[in-house]
Amino acid sequence: MDRKLDQKILDQLKQCSKDEASYSKLQELFGELFDRFQEASSQLKLLEQAIKHDYDSILITDLSLEKPGPKIVYVNDGFTRMTGYSKEEAIGNTPRMLQGEKTDRKVLDRLKERLIEGQAFFGHTVNYKKDGSEFINQWDIHPLTNDSGEITHWVSYQRDITDRKESSKLIFDANLDFDNLTEESKKTFIDLDVQGNITTSNNSFKNILGYDADELKTVKIWDLVVEEDKEELKSLFADFEAKDVEEKPYRWHFIKKDGDEVKLEAHISYFISNDETVIRIQFDNLSLRARVIETLKKKKAEFQNIVGKKDEFTLRFVVDEQGKTGCKFVSDNFTTLTGIDPDDVLGQGIKNVVHADDIGGLEKALEDAFNGKPSTVSCKYKTADDNYISVVHSFKPDYGSNPDVVESVKAVAMIELEVEN
Repeated sequence: MDRKLDQKILDQLKQCSKDEASYSKLQELFGELFDRFQEASSQLKLLEQAIKHDYDSILITDLSLEKPGPKIVYVNDGFTRMTGYSKEEAIGNTPRMLQGEKTDRKVLDRLKERLIEGQAFFGHTVNYKKDGSEFINQWDIHPLTNDSGEITHWVSYQRDITDRKESSKLIFDANLDFDNLTEESKKTFIDLDVQGNITTSNNSFKNILGYDADELKTVKIWDLVVEEDKEELKSLFADFEAKDVEEKPYRWHFIKKDGDEVKLEAHISYFISNDETVIRIQFDNLSLRARVIETLKKKKAEFQNIVGKKDEFTLRFVVDEQGKTGCKFVSDNFTTLTGIDPDDVLGQGIKNVVHADDIGGLEKALEDAFNGKPSTVSCKYKTADDNYISVVHSFKPDYGSNPDVVESVKAVAMIELEVEN
């Protein structure tokens, strides 16, 4: 390995040496440590390069789960780009620096339970950037072990999925019939060696195909696909070269244990573990996606028949001379969708017609809009039959003759049904 020690280090080593022999020995020992450092740095960069398309940031913490929580020992540049915190601000702190009012405590409790059990965790909740802005942080957390198999650290691969969540179109009935669909639609992945053997598969992959982990370890990846797709898979693993893997999605038809077929879209990456190349394939369930879309279309058609092809309503807010914010316009669709009389909103605002948990967020969004900052929030509106409908509410400032003064705020509420990707 090309070893090039800084002259300042060499000078310090010489000062610590009693003679030339000890100086030579120190230089040799330090050189070996430097070589190890370079090798570790190289492997870390390779790992980051391999997964940079899959995750926005990487964070590593020590093992302690007790208060004040595990300390951060490493973050990559992606963490800084995603959160706004520098490496110096993060290292020595805890991941709690990203938590705030809307961070889901139930998710954190489930995360802690999984880590106490030494298990990996996948989930997401609201986190906060250094500037205080919210984002939805998706975690993929795994234990790191030493040569004895003991867990020493946790590595968290993170992604900002705010745009994906906000763009999810929801339609009317939040309960629909997606209980069985959403579980399958969570992240699905497998790890393989360069010979095409499945070394690890998560529950989602096993559930989709109907095999258990032991069964999957006895087959090659191409044994699970239809005849037409075998050749492409075999060619990928013939003298596997990571550079030959195209940065594109691969689409293969897998044969489930019960004989049915399922179409999966594969995204391939790789990393080095114990000097061995590990190929990670993350899947999107295209068959499930098609069923979701078809179900949404069907529900949308049913919903349109009920409400006359209207799935949104509009409100307009102004501030009176006393500085009080009030609602001055309610579209007809509001009553069509909620069954509530517009007079319950006009002049009084929306406090009495939205879920109590959502009032604070709506008031903040409305305040931001009057300050010229458009925003979008999710909330629930009451209905006349004591139920709730979920909407995505956008608040947009409208300017009058003075371009520096917001005259009113237009609020459009689109009825939604969230679908997990």
